[in-house]
Amino acid sequence: MDTGTHLVMGIGLAGLATVDPVIASNPSIHTAVLIGTVVGSQAPDFDTILRLKGNASYIRNHRGVSHSLPAIAIWTVLITAILQLVYRGSLPWLHIGSWVLLAVCVHVFTDLFNAYGTQAMRPFTDKWISWNIIHIFDPFIFITHIIAIALWAIGLWSAAAIFTSLYALTAVYFIWRTFAQRSTLRTVQKLDTQKLDSDFHIVIPTISLTGWNVVKHIQDGSYKIGELRGGNLTWVDQVKCSDHPAVSKSRNDPAIRSFLYFTKFACAEVKEHNWGYEVRWSDVRYRHRKQYPFVGVLLMDRDYQTVGSYVGWLSDERLMKRLRMNSY
Repeated sequence: MDTGTHLVMGIGLAGLATVDPVIASNPSIHTAVLIGTVVGSQAPDFDTILRLKGNASYIRNHRGVSHSLPAIAIWTVLITAILQLVYRGSLPWLHIGSWVLLAVCVHVFTDLFNAYGTQAMRPFTDKWISWNIIHIFDPFIFITHIIAIALWAIGLWSAAAIFTSLYALTAVYFIWRTFAQRSTLRTVQKLDTQKLDSDFHIVIPTISLTGWNVVKHIQDGSYKIGELRGGNLTWVDQVKCSDHPAVSKSRNDPAIRSFLYFTKFACAEVKEHNWGYEVRWSDVRYRHRKQYPFVGVLLMDRDYQTVGSYVGWLSDERLMKRLRMNSY
C-alpha cells in the first residue's frame, strides 16, 4: 500500500488497541502505543534509504529483506526497545510489543495484495509474492480509515467500538476483493475468444473498484495488454519482445539484472543509434497513457560496452534528460 494508507492504518490500530484494558486505562501507555503502531506501520518501508545507492539497488531490494519474516521480528523488538528507553522502562512491554508487532504484520500483509508485492517469505524463498487484488492506493480503505479517525477525534463513539467495526469491515472488504479478483480472472478467460491453452492471463486492480487491467502472456514471448471495463474486454496494445543481440548482452548489466530480478513481465525493445544501441526493458504490467513508465534502460556502444543506464519510473522526456542522450 502507499505511505498515506499505511499511516492511517497505524493510527487506526492505535484506536483498536483501546480494546486492551491495560492500554485504555492509561493515557501515557496509549500514547506509547500510538507512536509504536504509527512507526511500526511505516518501518518496513524504511528501506527507501536504498535510493541513496541508486535506483537499481532500490528496485532490487525494496520490499525485500525489510518485509521478510526476520525483519518483522527485528522491527518489533527495535521499536519496542526504543519506546522502553524513552519511557525509562515503565511500559508493559508485552502489551506494547504486541501492538507494534500487529502494525508491522499488517503493513507486510497488506502489501502482498497489490501488484508490486513483497518477498515476505524470506529466508525460505526470495520469490516475489504479489496477489494483484487491491490497488496500491485503495480509496475505500483510505477513506474509511479517515472517517473512523475523525469519529474518534470528535468523541462520537468509543474508540474500541469504532475501530472494531472498521477492521471487521476491512476484513470483509479484503475477502470480497479476493473473490472479485478470482471471478474477474475467470471472466477474462471466457471473454478471450482467441485464448490458447498455452496463454497465461493476469488481472491487475486499478483505483476503480470495477476496472481491471489485463496482461496476456503468449507462448511466443509477446504480451497483449487489455482492459476490463463494465464486463467488456478490450485489447489496447500488443508488445513484442526483441531478439536483437543487444538484448542478451544487456542481461549482464547490474542495473538490468536488478530490474529483471524484480519482474517476470519484462519485454525488451532495441533502438539503434549512430553511437550504438538503446535497450529498453519495460514492465508490461504498468501501462499509463499509452506508455510503460517502469523501465530498465541500457545504452551500449557498438562493441556492447555500457555507456549509461537507468532503472525506475520515468516519462520518455525525463528519461532522455537522465541518460543525457543529447550528448551522443
